[in-house]
Amino acid sequence: MRVVFVGTPDFSVPVLDALVAAGHEIAAVYCQPPRPAGRGKKDRPTPVHARAVALGLAVRHPVSLKGAEEQAEFAALNADVAVVVAYGLILPQAVLDAPRRGCLNIHASLLPRWRGAAPIHRAIMAGDAETGVCIMQMEAGLDTGPVLLREATDITPQDTTARLHDRLSAMGARLIVQALDRLDTLTPEPQPDAGVTYARKIDKAEAAIDWTRPAQEIDRQIRGLSPFPGAWTTAGDTRIKLLMSELTEGQGAPGTLLDDDITVACGTGALRLHTLQRAGKAAQDAETFLRGMALPRGTVLGES
Repeated sequence: MRVVFVGTPDFSVPVLDALVAAGHEIAAVYCQPPRPAGRGKKDRPTPVHARAVALGLAVRHPVSLKGAEEQAEFAALNADVAVVVAYGLILPQAVLDAPRRGCLNIHASLLPRWRGAAPIHRAIMAGDAETGVCIMQMEAGLDTGPVLLREATDITPQDTTARLHDRLSAMGARLIVQALDRLDTLTPEPQPDAGVTYARKIDKAEAAIDWTRPAQEIDRQIRGLSPFPGAWTTAGDTRIKLLMSELTEGQGAPGTLLDDDITVACGTGALRLHTLQRAGKAAQDAETFLRGMALPRGTVLGES
């Protein structure tokens, strides 16, 4: 098929690779524009932009697709279908209508649960037992279109957003190739009205840990915000990101370290911290972290 690929971040790159490997003709790749990044604040192309250039594909990165000129250029590609995955911009109706077979979206949740911007983070933070990927026919509403294919995966106590991100990205790449191969025989299933939830964008204010909350909730917060923006606490004047934890036994005043292995008492229960990061340092396992910063039993985290 003649495909327009529309995506921006790392999550989208395996999908582009899968479409190329499957032999589809990529008419053009659309992504968000390069933006300042790094210490020098030089414009840096997005992951999809960089991968498309490496593959020798034509790249377009308009600031918006609302203009008549941009919409005419999109339509002139004469695509059979557009594949959209984590683009980051709203597609106007004229763009949705341009490809002969419409636009297919790869969404990282089991719709209608977790429509919106941050479905992976929200699924972990809410304590969902499973999530997955849906291949959806796009329409004007936010992730409201009928679903062509779906596949579920369990969310384990070891899953962070980073781990689940990679698993769902690979799943989406595999499913979209299947969907395009079977497009003539798949039956679109309208999403039910029951069970709709919205995965609002992550606010950095959500990252501060309140140790008076139950250990289970804090564990989900840590894993759901790992690696970005990273749940955090303080030890004295030092701010520490917490990137991996596990539930364990123990009790005490919330925020208090119960042993010399960074086991922290919570409002109920306790957590053992496994991966930590100080500003300007790489993420470290607990043993390595403790060689550079002492956190003895009795230390209280989060005290101002």
